[in-house]
Amino acid sequence: MDSDHDIYDMDSEEEVFSDDGTIDEPLDSQSKKNYRILKDKDICQLMKNYISRTSMILSVPRDVSLALVLHYKWNIYRANEEWFANQSKVRKAIGMLSEKETENPLRKRTFSDSNSLLTCGICFEEYSLEKVAFGDCKHPFCKVCWEYYISTSINIGPKCLVLRCPKPSCNIMVGQSVTVILASEKDRLKYYDYLIRSYVEENRRIEWCPAPGCKNAVKIFDILSENYDVICDCSNVFCWNCLDENHRPIDCDTIAKWRIRNLEEAENTNWILAFTKKCPKCKNAIEKNMGCMHMTCRCLYQFCWLCLEEWVTCYGNCNRYVENKEIKEAKKNVRRYTHYYERWMSNEKSKQKALQDLNKMRDEGVKKLSELDYLYEDRLEFIVLAWKQIVECRRVLKWSYAYGFYLPEKEKTKMQFFEFLQGEAEAGLERLHYCAEKELLDHLGSTEKLDYTEQGFCENFKRFRSKLIWLTKVTGDYFDNLVIALENSLKDRYNQQFRMHERPGGFVPVVKAQPAMALRILKEIQLGLLNQMLKKGLVNDQFEHLMISKRAQNPQFVVQTLEDYCAEIEAIVSRMKNDIEIPDVDFSHLVALCDQIIEKSTRIGAVHVKSACLLLVRTCEQRNKKK
Repeated sequence: MDSDHDIYDMDSEEEVFSDDGTIDEPLDSQSKKNYRILKDKDICQLMKNYISRTSMILSVPRDVSLALVLHYKWNIYRANEEWFANQSKVRKAIGMLSEKETENPLRKRTFSDSNSLLTCGICFEEYSLEKVAFGDCKHPFCKVCWEYYISTSINIGPKCLVLRCPKPSCNIMVGQSVTVILASEKDRLKYYDYLIRSYVEENRRIEWCPAPGCKNAVKIFDILSENYDVICDCSNVFCWNCLDENHRPIDCDTIAKWRIRNLEEAENTNWILAFTKKCPKCKNAIEKNMGCMHMTCRCLYQFCWLCLEEWVTCYGNCNRYVENKEIKEAKKNVRRYTHYYERWMSNEKSKQKALQDLNKMRDEGVKKLSELDYLYEDRLEFIVLAWKQIVECRRVLKWSYAYGFYLPEKEKTKMQFFEFLQGEAEAGLERLHYCAEKELLDHLGSTEKLDYTEQGFCENFKRFRSKLIWLTKVTGDYFDNLVIALENSLKDRYNQQFRMHERPGGFVPVVKAQPAMALRILKEIQLGLLNQMLKKGLVNDQFEHLMISKRAQNPQFVVQTLEDYCAEIEAIVSRMKNDIEIPDVDFSHLVALCDQIIEKSTRIGAVHVKSACLLLVRTCEQRNKKK
């Protein structure tokens, strides 16, 4: 903060009181997001509002107003109430002169004789008037001692905000105006920093951005009980409630438990329980590090490792199996935790790598691609957006493993459903990640395979651009829906699209006949992949491959019904009827694809698919007639 940003000298703005005694600035476009990013100058303006408002209501100087809001932790309501209830008590508490002392003629004395000498109350030297400074109490101290006193107080810490007169027997406050004038430039900056920190840290509606090195604060307008993600101007995204990284779909309590669980000390307990045994006598944990079953504890008790009986009684003749449920359960818990932790950490590393790729693409890649492909940089923004989506999806996927770890194992139906949704999310994200990473490199590096004539290059670029934009959108939509479903604990009302019957071996759809193949086909349509095959002229071969693939015939879990995919087709129809452009769609190819699906769906009895495709064909024909 610059030294000339004195909070008393800033321009005023309209002020609005909030319910907790704080002042809110008028809502702007940022407030529609329920929060606002605050820079130093914004915080200073808000502090100035507090001080000006209090000074105006109570008819006190601004130094006194600042002392009041600091004493009452920036709660104006309480400051006003206490002042009007017992003014003398408040005056004493903040170090303000009492009304009687204010009226005392000795307090009002002035030193008009420039030749008079005054004795400093610290060094006891005599100084002329221009070398002496006073507080409200009028105790004289030389400016050198004042500067040393103020500098020492500021360097000690935030208590400099409520500074008192240097005279030990005097409890009168030293106002900000005196402190700022006599402090050095360096100390003045520290003083303002303490003041800003005091305002932010005492205000329950404001938090610092937790990103290292970021000096922004975030003001929230409505206090929310659930986790609420905030995006700082420094690009850091964090949860408002716990200040940890944004962790949807899990709540703040779960992330706290997961963090503790990940501590080495916490897991040591489970490891000790799983891979050590307690001495039957002293109960100390013992790890077996040799082949012999004869154990000798440090308490000198000798016992059998297998049955824990005294060695002289057992002597290795304990071949009857007795299950130790405690040890078995501990080993199971360790294996289960390891499964989820490894995948959590793997996605965290992938997220960090994707973040590096995003920053590299934003800083260097777009410009390089622009020069190589002779394109404007704004036409390549879709690549940056794709990488942003990858980073966000990796984060959601990472925390979904913590979510799965805390799902009750006894709720097998919910667990199977969760694992299916998670698996689909991983598959969709891998497609997007592969396209943004590998196919981009192929697009740039395969000069022998690509047609780099002007027309050929445009076609190649359009195909790649269309595919990446489409995958970015559908992957983002899927993850948004996944987060909502998980946040609502996979409740039935949020998952009507996943209408299922549970049977031994997993989920099966409500529809009859042989839905797996048609389901797989329509799923590819939903992800926008077959649309890309159309443009590449690969529809027929790839379509047949999908029809005969083992994965299509034997899906482990089938969740979405054919009706749900029909809804996707009907959404396309709706867009077409409303003349909303669908980029890079060849409607003749789309009709040809529908004809193939109609033929196949008729063969397997998927009536809903056939009806939806017929509707799409008719809509395509009507649209072509309009053109």
